Amino acid sequence: MGTRKPEDTRTIAVAAHGGAGKTSLVEAMLYDAGAIGRLGKIEEGNTVSDFDLEEQKRQISINTSVITFDYKGKNLFVLDTPGYADFVGELRSGMRVADSVVILVSGVDGVEVQTEKAYDFASDFSIPVIFFINKLDRDNADYDKTLKEIQQVLTDKALPLFLPIGQESNFKGVVNVLSGKAYVYKGGGSKEFEESTPPADLEDKLAAAKEALIERIVEVDDDLMMRYLDGEELKEEELTAALKKAVFQRVVMPVLPGSAIANVGVFQLLDVISDILPSPVDMFPRKAINAEGKEIEVKPDPDEKFSSLCFKVMVDPYVGKLSFIRVFSGKLASDQSVYIVNKKVEERISSLRFMKGKEGKDVKEVIVGDIVAIPKLQNAAVGDTIAVKGVDFLFPPIQFPNPVYSLAVVPKSRADEDKLSNAIHRMLEEDPTLRYEKNIETGDHLLSGMGDLHLDIVLSRIKERYGVELETRLPRVPYRETIRKPSKAQGKYKKQTGGRGQYGDVWLELQPLERGSGLQFEDRIVGGVVPKQYIPAVEKGLREAAQKGVLAGYPAIDFKAILYDGSYHEVDSSEMAFKIAASMAFKKCFVEASPVLLEPIMNVEVVVPEEYLGDVMGDLNSRRGRIMGIESRGRFQVVKAQVPLAEMFRYAIVLRSMTSGRGNFSMEFSHYEEVPQDLAKKIIAQAQVESEEEAASK
Repeated sequence: MGTRKPEDTRTIAVAAHGGAGKTSLVEAMLYDAGAIGRLGKIEEGNTVSDFDLEEQKRQISINTSVITFDYKGKNLFVLDTPGYADFVGELRSGMRVADSVVILVSGVDGVEVQTEKAYDFASDFSIPVIFFINKLDRDNADYDKTLKEIQQVLTDKALPLFLPIGQESNFKGVVNVLSGKAYVYKGGGSKEFEESTPPADLEDKLAAAKEALIERIVEVDDDLMMRYLDGEELKEEELTAALKKAVFQRVVMPVLPGSAIANVGVFQLLDVISDILPSPVDMFPRKAINAEGKEIEVKPDPDEKFSSLCFKVMVDPYVGKLSFIRVFSGKLASDQSVYIVNKKVEERISSLRFMKGKEGKDVKEVIVGDIVAIPKLQNAAVGDTIAVKGVDFLFPPIQFPNPVYSLAVVPKSRADEDKLSNAIHRMLEEDPTLRYEKNIETGDHLLSGMGDLHLDIVLSRIKERYGVELETRLPRVPYRETIRKPSKAQGKYKKQTGGRGQYGDVWLELQPLERGSGLQFEDRIVGGVVPKQYIPAVEKGLREAAQKGVLAGYPAIDFKAILYDGSYHEVDSSEMAFKIAASMAFKKCFVEASPVLLEPIMNVEVVVPEEYLGDVMGDLNSRRGRIMGIESRGRFQVVKAQVPLAEMFRYAIVLRSMTSGRGNFSMEFSHYEEVPQDLAKKIIAQAQVESEEEAASK
């Protein structure tokens, strides 16, 4: 292992919209590189990348899988990322640790939502990009149309490095724009191809593509630029060296045609990855924060101290916990310890593994650029800086999107309840976009994620892996109750059962207050008609009763309660009696004070492309929302609105459908408002039914 050089490493992510063919492409890359003996198929559930049971069942990628293999003396670490919006956290974490990205675009479907997201993430992390136009052997595939769409929607830096030979069922090979060499494949998924001259009908197209590419390439080299402008013929080796520089600087984003299923153009992609994309030591230094809180740069140098970022955790029912790290500096041997810098914890490591899907191969040493799995690191979590003792800097944590969709979960049985805590803990370890918390106000246990598919898969895994069955429903709304006019009432509790009795008598007045005022209590007793020692009991009884409400069992707020009269008994009065009397007085008073139900109103911010603006605004209005303003943000429009929380529980799914996945939103609590009367009646009636059912079950 000591002979491995980081110069010969390539660490790349493969990203695309779901269904564009990422997993099939990675399978073809493995096959062509000789890392596997036959091509697996997604439909048969036997690909190297999609090894998870849920992935095989649904035939989609859910997790980022790490694939390690060699090609022409280069060590490739390929991250096969998911393409569905529900798993965008996996895409983001994978691209955070990659040195470059291959973005697939379907030659049939063109640029889709997650294609844009993948390109945006590549821009966020300033990493080089290659576009691979896939499925060119399919009916209705159109290379030229797809290329134009990439250039118009994503970037005009996307320029053909290869052109396709033939189209649809006649697609059989590719031509290198710079060298003019054609590669014609035997077909039927075979690795075999012949090198030949380009077809005559591609001559003009090749010349135009070559000129456009060279014009862009020479921008990174002043000497080449001058010679090109002087009309000098540039050598292929010079252009290739300049292309490598142009790709690294994101001046050129090469476009390659191909078909993963037919295995056409995959060898050429592998060559470009090996020869053109940067190695770890070519990459820019990574930003980190030192112990003094200052930003520093960590050079990708194998002679520096070992440092890495944990970007993924996988809990395997058989193997246990695997922590995936990307090495950013230095080297590490398998007999060393690692130091989790942000937790100040040192752990001994048992082994270091290069992963190929679910299979692992133990290695004695890892160096800068490597992606490796470490088994059984107890304290490691996604986003942790894992280094050696003496390193005092932290890599910034990975920024994950906040959950947008929640369900209330209830264990089906007592046994499920007992096992739930461990199952949830394991799921949260693996998935940073997942949240689990108890809503103190409603009592709901909320599982929150990126969408209904995300939570459906999480619930399925909890059942399959840990034997825990959960029932789900939409969360409860934390309604409130309040009053609109003053009222007065007496609460008198008198009980005589032989021996010492119970006696408490209070008169309360309730007055409405402004929203946000809460519950205020005032003691106006004069002359000791209610002795001072019982006043705290009156307030306690009042607050406990208010917490349970009167209309529908929701907390009562925004009123002042004034204790202004009462009476007591020398022997029979007690704190308990005055607590009960205060509760009775409150309930009578509240009913007479024109009570109403309040609902939480949320500040909602929706970000959408302009073409969906009208639909989004119409939908928000239909949700009883109020549009507060609209502003531009780049190529997007931002709609600011106030919407009742009750109308927002399934909004993530609706917005995704309405905007073809291009819209996103965030929300936070604003204030409480009265519920419209017709809705309030339904809510109160439902609450009464639930209360009766609960009482009957006890």
